[in-house]
Amino acid sequence: MNYYFTSESVSEGHPDKICDCISDAIVDYYISKDKYSRCAIETFAMPHKVLVAGESRCEETISKDEITQIVRQTVKEIGYKNDPFAWQNIDVEVKINSQSPEIAMGVDASGNKDEGAGDQGIMFGYACDETPELMPAAISYSHKILELIRNDRHAGKLPMLLPDAKSQVTLEYVDGKPVRAKSVVVSTQHIASVSQADVKEIVRPYVLQALPHGFMCDEEEFYVNPTGKFVIGGPESDCGLTGRKIIVDTYGGACPHGGGAFSGKDATKVDRSAAYAMRYLAKNVVAAGLANKCTLQIAYAIGVSKPLALYVNTHDTGKVSEELLANKLQQLMDLSPRGIREHLGLNKPIYKQTAAYGHFGRKPTTDGGFSWEQLDLVDSLKELVGVQYTATATA
Repeated sequence: MNYYFTSESVSEGHPDKICDCISDAIVDYYISKDKYSRCAIETFAMPHKVLVAGESRCEETISKDEITQIVRQTVKEIGYKNDPFAWQNIDVEVKINSQSPEIAMGVDASGNKDEGAGDQGIMFGYACDETPELMPAAISYSHKILELIRNDRHAGKLPMLLPDAKSQVTLEYVDGKPVRAKSVVVSTQHIASVSQADVKEIVRPYVLQALPHGFMCDEEEFYVNPTGKFVIGGPESDCGLTGRKIIVDTYGGACPHGGGAFSGKDATKVDRSAAYAMRYLAKNVVAAGLANKCTLQIAYAIGVSKPLALYVNTHDTGKVSEELLANKLQQLMDLSPRGIREHLGLNKPIYKQTAAYGHFGRKPTTDGGFSWEQLDLVDSLKELVGVQYTATATA
């Protein structure tokens, strides 16, 4: 099967990603004070102003001044130093209320009742053998282009480039496998004195480094700042809001997506934690050699601990039946909200690092971050299904 497939990424300086970073930095702060904090934080960014709103519950009182400091520090780290969105000058408004007692009643464990899901909904996980990280190739390369630029910008090597940036990679697939880039688009904010031609040559080595050898597209399909210039960026050019880049956050459109965003939410919100669990299980299925592709879907009802259903699709690449996999995966992992939270160690301040460049395909960190990318179920999974296959990747 031959086709083209496209995915995009955005940098942490994109208006929506600024908001994701702020929301997750606030979640981390709450969890650092009380690991069982409840958070549902939304951020809205515009020229000169950031509005933070939502609900929370924490054993310690968190002041508006503390939240304001987190907002300023996050914007500073991203790199916005000049008006109209200078970190030291923006107006920060905080409107965080207490969690609804009706939601708390459904989520809290009590008596014989286990911790319930923080909301109803469906969540998906996906893995495939297109990259060493077991991610779809187009989104993986799109993220990598911007990460490489980000790293050098923060290191002071790219003073002519500014925080806001986007990338987009279209890959050509032959017999279902990616073989080359048909086109690459990079739009990156820059200082006024740099020309479009200069920006293209600045960006080119990062694209070449991100793509596999021989994958670079033809020159006429390599677009950098195709409007001509990109000096006005960030919230000055477009308002930002938490949770508007959910396809960038996950698999670049290579699989279905549930209805909920991730950033700003603690681990009782299955929008986030169950999506992490589905990625974890799907990745281990592919790493165990049980399928070349695996999509998982799970469903919950608010206040109910037991998932309503688990769906497995190995896209005609499976080595064992999907029904068998569904049964064995539920033996390997307790998929209640509490079970997920404890298995993956999610009551830690590990979320700010997830807010940009994708929640999946990242390396597990020493502080417990990206625990859902571990491959510690591979041996148990192969043993349970009674087959022997060589793992396709390492964590």
